[in-house]
Amino acid sequence: MPQSAGIISGIQRMVLYETRARYFLVGTNQAQTKHRVLKIDRTEPKDLVIIDDKHVYNQQEVRELLGRLDLGNRTKVGQKGLSGLSRAVTAFGIVGFVRFLEGYYIVLITKRRKMADIGGHSIYKIEDTSMIYIPNDSVRVTHPDEGRYIRIFQNVDLSSNFYFSYSYDLSHSLQYNLTLLQRPYELWTSPPSSAEEEVQTQTKPDSFDIFEDEGLPAQMVYGVRNEPYYKYVWNGKLLERIKDIVHQDWLMYIIHGFCGQSKLLIYGRPVHITLIARRSSKFAGTRFLKRGANCEGDVANEVETEQIVHDASVMSFTAGSYSSFVQVRGSVPLYWSQDISTMMPKPPIRLDQADPYAHVAGLHFDQMLQRFGSPIIILNLVKKREKRKHEKILSEELYPAVINLNQFLPPENCIDYIAWDMARYTKSKLCNVLDRLGMIAENVVKRTGFFINRCDFYCHTLRPDDRWGDLGGHTTARGRVQTGVLRTNCVDCLDRTNTAQFMVGKCALAYQLYALGMIDKPKLQFDTDCVRLFEELYEDHGDTLSLQYGGSQLVHRVKTYHADRQDAINLFLQVYSPSDLKPHLWELPTDFYLHQQNSMALLRARHSYTYWWSDGVLSCLPVPYDEVPCEDTMKKVKVKRVNRFDESIDTYTEFFRPYEITSFDDTFCIAMTNSAREFMPKTVGVDPSPFTVRKPEETGKYVLGSKSSKDETLLQRKTAASAPPPPSEEAISSTSEDDSEEDRDDDASVSQRSTPIKLLTESGESSRTQEEMQQPSINEPYGINLAALPADKDLLIYKRFARLGESQHRVDRTEHINLANIICLEPVSRFPEDSIYAVAPPQVDEESRKELQIHVMTGEGQVRPLRRDDMLMYREYVRNRYM
Repeated sequence: MPQSAGIISGIQRMVLYETRARYFLVGTNQAQTKHRVLKIDRTEPKDLVIIDDKHVYNQQEVRELLGRLDLGNRTKVGQKGLSGLSRAVTAFGIVGFVRFLEGYYIVLITKRRKMADIGGHSIYKIEDTSMIYIPNDSVRVTHPDEGRYIRIFQNVDLSSNFYFSYSYDLSHSLQYNLTLLQRPYELWTSPPSSAEEEVQTQTKPDSFDIFEDEGLPAQMVYGVRNEPYYKYVWNGKLLERIKDIVHQDWLMYIIHGFCGQSKLLIYGRPVHITLIARRSSKFAGTRFLKRGANCEGDVANEVETEQIVHDASVMSFTAGSYSSFVQVRGSVPLYWSQDISTMMPKPPIRLDQADPYAHVAGLHFDQMLQRFGSPIIILNLVKKREKRKHEKILSEELYPAVINLNQFLPPENCIDYIAWDMARYTKSKLCNVLDRLGMIAENVVKRTGFFINRCDFYCHTLRPDDRWGDLGGHTTARGRVQTGVLRTNCVDCLDRTNTAQFMVGKCALAYQLYALGMIDKPKLQFDTDCVRLFEELYEDHGDTLSLQYGGSQLVHRVKTYHADRQDAINLFLQVYSPSDLKPHLWELPTDFYLHQQNSMALLRARHSYTYWWSDGVLSCLPVPYDEVPCEDTMKKVKVKRVNRFDESIDTYTEFFRPYEITSFDDTFCIAMTNSAREFMPKTVGVDPSPFTVRKPEETGKYVLGSKSSKDETLLQRKTAASAPPPPSEEAISSTSEDDSEEDRDDDASVSQRSTPIKLLTESGESSRTQEEMQQPSINEPYGINLAALPADKDLLIYKRFARLGESQHRVDRTEHINLANIICLEPVSRFPEDSIYAVAPPQVDEESRKELQIHVMTGEGQVRPLRRDDMLMYREYVRNRYM
């Protein structure tokens, strides 16, 4: 049966060349064997004219094309020193095209940094961009407000937590991406066509393959390319203008949020833990300015967090073991807002519109059922007991909305609602918050399950675990699939939500490691290297999301809040498009109607209040509708038949790059946290397992890993320097009850730690002499301490072992030595003259030998006379260049 693989983008590097009339964007793949060219007209003052000939050039053809362009664009014959074609910028991808009040700009990625690797698929973070104006000066029509729009647009810092990949779809989960590749053979059908033409498939494929004529087995592979999930794509509108014009290799979609990866070493076996957060581009904005939901069911601060665990010793998606777990945060799906004009002590919460039939909540949960399946579990962490009603208003509206929606769903697919006043129990000395969250997390993971692409180990049957027996989700012949999702919220979806999500993620991590055969029970203790590494990932995750949504200001500092960041997001996402025929962005009294477009028009087909889910969703539950291979989902998939060794699907070549010389900086560019280096105690006799509980005297001898390689995290640390320290596990359950609810807000400081981290100190580190301080000990670079000599008993055992090895292969020198009696070496190659022990020298023809001798003589200073053809070519070059 033919296999399927994801298509790798054929354009990963590009160079922008400039003439007075056009820009020529030359893109190439990583191997620089295939090139494409975009022609961008510069004579149009306000329109965007792009020509893509869809032709694939080789390197020689591109050089000839650029040479002709250079020669044809010189202003006069005999011009010296100047070129008709100049190189403008080198880039790694197109963010998009944008226009304000003048002409179009092109936004290019000029710097990138590798952040993670998932099965050989690299994930990059945007480090720097370049915004280039397309029309030339002769046709440019200036506008006085153009500069202001540029400044607003550039307030969205693309070098801050924007990510992309050439071969992995970051807008979808790992479960979706892998189940897409595992769809039945009948779905990957295509008529006989060119290998480069990507078409939707309807008929059974022709079984012809180029290898069949040579007597080799068929090597047909289906290359699969899927449309992204545009809810989590942030440059979708910027690429909309060229989407149907250019080849798909030019389109690269970016996400906003967080991406971090750490290495867990289990007795030398590498296991990568990756955390990816996708921030929704729908109803996006900043704290206080974006609350609740819009009329289409999109909520503010909606973030999908996915934790991926995979065995890094095997890179392939088909042969490796991969697991993932997804959870969601988002504002309460109601029409509500906060009036920031009165901020003392807190901005009052108000319900903007009456929604007795839960229309908005129904639209929101319909989206979730399509993407995640059932059950949808709501964990509502807002306060329930307050002296003055504030957060309680949201719970009083959300719970009836869920009850109303559930009465039309089958009982097995109903939305679960869990309300727990986390702030109240944090102040109580009688309740351990983490224990309570652990119980909730266990219940959630057992109901939704998680994704893994391998079957259960046989040892799980031999030694069954009670927790594993009743695990939920959907079991298939190839593994397990997560069905449903946990949706956590407080008021801001920041601090309390971070803590709850960490506890659920910790519980899911235990099940993932157990399913991968790394631990013998699906349970992880807090004071272990594994959990500390996971805590650090969630620290960065929580801080990053908090800064993106809320900034670093405190709630009570009212004057620091303004709409500049919101205007920048609206302009970047093209929620607002500038025009001379309407008010400027800064002149709008509110952006309400920009995000509530349907509220200005009567819908032709009103959504049913009882049949509130989309067609086909209910029949697929508990499996997500988006992952079911049906006619609607297959419309978004395009496939092409390729050779198994084709560069467009060759992940091995993409990752290792055997065709080019690489540097250590590029090869080891991921500054990944390592559990053995940063967390394991550096003392002799310590159990190296990352699942061992460390004693307090051991934990005092090491500190958290260095963060010098994470620039954005350092910036967050500086910004959050005035924030209160993170609550530890003990402190979170023993907070003083004297704090009044009005004076204390759990979401007051957005840069608070999202997880209960116990601070580690160097108080237990032994003192070192002055000589030791000058010369680093072996303990520092290698993690061992040679100063502590082995015991006499151990040395005696080692000496006995060494003596046994001395006489093991001793041969009597008086006899004739026959190597065949000692070890038999049999060639493993089917070619007798070319085995692993003997290689026949290559046969070189006479012409090649002469060419080599000429190169050697040239290196020694003996230059041969040039041939007549070479002289004519050189004269032609000099005449064209300098005369």
